Amino acid sequence: MFKREELKKILKERKVKNLDDFNDFMREISKEVLESLFDGELTDFLGYEKYDYKSKGVDNSRNGYTKKGIRSKFGVIDLEVPRDRKSEFESAVVKKRQRDISGLEEKIISMYAKGMTTRDIQAHIEDIYGYELSAETVSTITDKVLERAKEWQARPLKEIYSIVFMDAIFLKMRREGQVRNVAIYAIVGIDLEGNKEVLGLWISETESAKFWLTVLNELKNRGVQDILIFSVDGITGITDAIRSVFPQAEIQRCVVHQIRNSLRYVSWKERKTVARDLKSIYKAATEKEALSYLDDFEKRWNKKYPHIAASWRKNWGELATYFKYPQEIRTLIYTTNPIESLNSGIKKVAKTRAIFPNEDALFKLLYLAISDISKKWTMKIRNWAVIYSQLNIYFEERLSKFVYV
Repeated sequence: MFKREELKKILKERKVKNLDDFNDFMREISKEVLESLFDGELTDFLGYEKYDYKSKGVDNSRNGYTKKGIRSKFGVIDLEVPRDRKSEFESAVVKKRQRDISGLEEKIISMYAKGMTTRDIQAHIEDIYGYELSAETVSTITDKVLERAKEWQARPLKEIYSIVFMDAIFLKMRREGQVRNVAIYAIVGIDLEGNKEVLGLWISETESAKFWLTVLNELKNRGVQDILIFSVDGITGITDAIRSVFPQAEIQRCVVHQIRNSLRYVSWKERKTVARDLKSIYKAATEKEALSYLDDFEKRWNKKYPHIAASWRKNWGELATYFKYPQEIRTLIYTTNPIESLNSGIKKVAKTRAIFPNEDALFKLLYLAISDISKKWTMKIRNWAVIYSQLNIYFEERLSKFVYV
């Protein structure tokens, strides 16, 4: 360490008056320190000091230097790395093919995860660090995430989840020379400790029972033995798939999606009134009371909007699941909001890209976005102690099979 007075003297001699001067100074200091470390490493490797040939006990020796430019927080540092005649020496300080000691790769990945485009990242890195990175370099760095993403998608899961939420968003992707809308399905699970976790991501152009059967079997193959309650949108084929793979699971259809679909063809001037009448149905204290309100709604609106009551009756078996539970569980499962907040975050990141060139590019960004969003999930679900105690009563026999109880 420099003594303060010595340091002040050096800074004065070097005329360090601003941040640019400071960066230049630190580059030179870093160069001296790193090259001294290299020389020390090579001395330890060969077993004798430079020019101390009397102590030399190996048939290897120093063999000049190799020039190497590396990126640092202070800009590019041009180093002279010592080498040996047998080319056996490798520095532990700066690895053989390492070109960056600034942590730049992680910074680029973090910027990409927050939705910055390749061009934005290039400009930002040049402004802050003075590096000129090509688009290919940025892509190469972010492509390294793919392997990590595939490992995440295949990771083992817990044996049981109390509640699982399933919903979709749609993005544009180029496939076979055409731009198509593809559905992005994320599955969010709440474990028995009340922690929220994204179980996986699936990209598909179509919905079907066969597709969902594949997805749910994949969850089972990754270790999931039971799911108490599914909260889902009106996804095509999902009910049959759930019944096939997790036959004991309860299914709750998202009431908010049902309301949106009901209001889609209602005239603007009557929308608030219709929404208020629908609210009396799903806010009822009991299922019996809710059916009574549905009868009243049908009498009032059936001539004008016959599709609404018909849709509610058709889906009633899954819309009314939450009525059997106390308020804390009802509030949690009657809507897919826990996953919609995730989807909102994904859309925010994806909006800078009008079209994704391929599935790898799309999956890479989605994985990074989810990783970034999930860092904020540090708290248990609200009122979880109460919710869990109630679930333990309703599903006592099923929960008793797992070591968590």
